[in-house]
This record gives sequence, C-alpha cells and structure tokens, in this order.
Amino acid sequence: MKKIDVLSLFPSMFSGVFGESILKKAAEKGAVQYNVVNFREYADNKHGQVDDYPYGGGAGMVLKPQPIFDAVEALTSPSQQKKPRVILLCPQGERYSQKKAEELAQEDHLIFVCGHYEGYDERIREHVVTDEISIGDFVLTGGELGAMVIIDSVVRLLPGVLGNEDSPVLDSFSSGYLEHPHYTRPSDFRGMKVPKELISGNHKLIEEWRERESLRRTFERRPDLLDGKELNERQKNWLEEWKNDRN
Repeated sequence: MKKIDVLSLFPSMFSGVFGESILKKAAEKGAVQYNVVNFREYADNKHGQVDDYPYGGGAGMVLKPQPIFDAVEALTSPSQQKKPRVILLCPQGERYSQKKAEELAQEDHLIFVCGHYEGYDERIREHVVTDEISIGDFVLTGGELGAMVIIDSVVRLLPGVLGNEDSPVLDSFSSGYLEHPHYTRPSDFRGMKVPKELISGNHKLIEEWRERESLRRTFERRPDLLDGKELNERQKNWLEEWKNDRN
C-alpha cells in the first residue's frame, strides 16, 4: 500500500477530493492510504503561529522551518528502509509531467508540503524537501490544489486502481504523444459519422488509425513533443504529408 501524507493549513479542502471517484476507490481497494495533517498543530508556540516576517524586510510572511521539520519527522518512521519523497509545491519547482507522475507512482511513501504566504524558509528546501514541483507557470494562493493534481495523476497509475489496466498506458503523454480521438455509439449522429476504420472490425486497421491520429494530434497541437523523437518510415511519411498540406 502506498502512503500519502499531506501537510496543509486547510486540511478540509481534501475531504471532497479523497472522498470521491477514483481516489476514493483506490483507498477502498487498499491501494493507497491518505493522511492530511494540519501542520499548525506542530507549532511550538501557544498561538500556533507557523509564519513570521522575513529577515531583511519585504512584503508578506514566510513559513517557519520548525513546524515543517517536526511534522515531517513525526510522519517518518525510523524503521522505514527508504525515506519518503517530500514534495514541496512551489512555482519555482520543476514543471510537472507525466514522466514525473510515473516516477512518483513507484514510491511507497509521499509527503506533500502545501505552503501559503510569501514563501518558505530556505532551510526547509535545503534539509527536508526532496522534490520541488510546479504544476504550471502561474501562482496559486496555496499548494493544496497543486498537491491534489499530482496525487490524482499518481494514484490512477497504481496497479488495480483503474478498471482497465491499459488505460494509464494509453493516456496522453504516457506514450510521448497525445492520445488519439475517441468515438462511441451511435456511429452516425446528426450526419457526423465515426471514421470507417473504427467500425471495420479490422484490428490492424484500427491500430494503424489510432497510431496515425495520435501522431497527427500531437503534430497539430503539441509539435514540441516530437522534438528528438525517433519515428519509423510510416510515421515520417505521415508527417511529411501533413506538412505539405499545411503549406
């Protein structure tokens, strides 16, 4: 079972997320255990203060090291053979990707630190954190939403969580390309028809169509994903055809 701890000043934000859909089912199946901790409980002062003014002056408040250090230490068992990955949600961090999700899905214990205010005392970064992650080039009021996004993307990769074991493998970005289009019944809706390949019953033809459309969608929407990709001759011919059509 994977263990996921979250340090947050607003733990109630996670009740709906962990109590619905795939994340709830994952916990019910025993694939993951969630634990959300208000790290204010670890403050060593009677007022529960977890932030203070920055040395040198400046706007905003900075999270103090003591509550975070103590909370992480309390959540880490001395008997653990492998230390947990401690993830700091931060706009300065590594931009999140499917590759990172697959990496984190291999870990037994993840601890997410959700900050607020102006930032973190640098000693938290230097001595507690193993990963700093950003979900995009924008700023949120806190790390909670970022943690939810990452946890969702990691948990769905755990064995047995999704009904179809092929689903996470075929997702956009897992293969390095965007996912191909999907269709369902009826085959003709208001004159809009499903591609003939998909209703042909020919599995080889279907797989070729999916491969081509996945590549086409990547070429049209995220051509940067094709940089450095090794393509076979068939894929190269498709790309050349689309480039000529575009010109």
